[in-house]
Parts: sequence; structure tokens; C-alpha cells
Amino acid sequence: MYRSYNQMPSAGTASVGREQALVNVFMRRVYNWMALGLGLSALLAWVTISTPAVLFSLVNPMTGTPTMLFWGALIGELVLVFALSAGISKIQVGTAMALFVAYSSLNGLTLGLVLLAYTGASVMKAFLVTAGTFAVTSIWASTTKKDLSGMGSFLMMGLIGIVIASLVNFFFRSPMVDWVVSVVGVGLFVGLTAYDTQKFRAMVYEAANEVTISKMAVLGALSLYLDFINLFLMLLRLFGDRRD
Repeated sequence: MYRSYNQMPSAGTASVGREQALVNVFMRRVYNWMALGLGLSALLAWVTISTPAVLFSLVNPMTGTPTMLFWGALIGELVLVFALSAGISKIQVGTAMALFVAYSSLNGLTLGLVLLAYTGASVMKAFLVTAGTFAVTSIWASTTKKDLSGMGSFLMMGLIGIVIASLVNFFFRSPMVDWVVSVVGVGLFVGLTAYDTQKFRAMVYEAANEVTISKMAVLGALSLYLDFINLFLMLLRLFGDRRD
């Protein structure tokens, strides 16, 4: 049966449908890259925990203190994040992908030392809660009509505050400060997940070509990867059971 003229979709409706399809394809690429990063980190964390040679290259077995290799890996992570975030417009797509893979792998190695302090059940519980919270937050940010762009400066100030408080508490070792930082951190990274999800959904419209879209997909994956990992660590600090 043919549709009448009034039943045919308008040009505006078709345009909106094409734009939505473009965003959905782009976000699938973002989440695929993010999943790859999380998978690499999980694999390298498992290698760290289960392989004495790797573990003892990162932590001194006699003193329990981190080795120079561990600190080198941390510095390498910071360099890779800066290079990818600040240089995304200048580097090639393949370079951006390689930097993301390298960062995820290095982070997995250092993350293994953190996970080693907690029971396997605690790690799994924190991961499942993180995955559920992340999924719900991302879906909400993708469907809400509320503009979250105004949250950016507030969230950035909160992130700076968390970093400063964590650095100060590294020396004072206050359980209360650690608890407060973890609670605030959970709220902060939930907010960042929503903000980053909506930000990258909007950014795809500004892409001039496939190269730009590919770069933005990797950058979006890095942002959401960092949100996920930090939310996971905050929840683990709050509810994780430490090994005896």
C-alpha cells in the first residue's frame, strides 16, 4: 500500500535519522576501542599478578616497595596520555591507536599491583558494580535532553581537588581523608562519564572527514576508559576486602 503525501517522512525527519545513525556508529567505535583497552589492561594485570618475574620487576620482594621500573611505567603512562590528548590533531590515526594500546597495556601492569592487595571476590564485585553504573550513566547521558556541557568546569575543579587531596594524604595516611576522597571520587567519575559521553556524541558533528572521526573515536575511548578505571578504583577502595 502506498503512503499518502502526509504519511511520508519529512526531509527533516530523515536528516535527523541519518545524524542519529552517524552518532550511533561513532559511539560503537568508541566503546569498541574502550573495551579493547580494558581487555588489555585486565590481561596485563593478570600477567603481573600471576607471573613472579613480572611482579618482582615492579615491586621489591624484600621490602615491598615499588621499583624504578614501576615508577618508569607510571611516568610512561602520563607521557602517553599527554601525547594522545594534546597531540591528537597532529598525529596519524595509526599512531593514536598505538599510543592508546601502549597506555592500556602499561596501566594494566601497574594496576596489577593494586589488585593484588584485594581479594578476588572484591575485585569482581567492584568491577560488576562499575560496569553496571557506567552502562546506566552512559545510557542516561545518551538519551537525556539535559545539556551537560556546563558541568565541565565544575568536574575539572573536582578532579584537581581529588588529585591534590590524594597526594597530600599519601604522606599523612588518614583513613578518614581516604574515605572522603573515595566517596567524592565515585560521584565525580560518574559525572565525568555522563559528561564525556554526551561531549563525544556531540563532537562527531564537527568531524570533517573519516580521519578526524577515527582520531576522535580513540580519544573518546581514552576518556571513557579513564572514567571507568578511576570509578572502579574508587569503588574498590570503598568496598574492597583487603587480603590478610
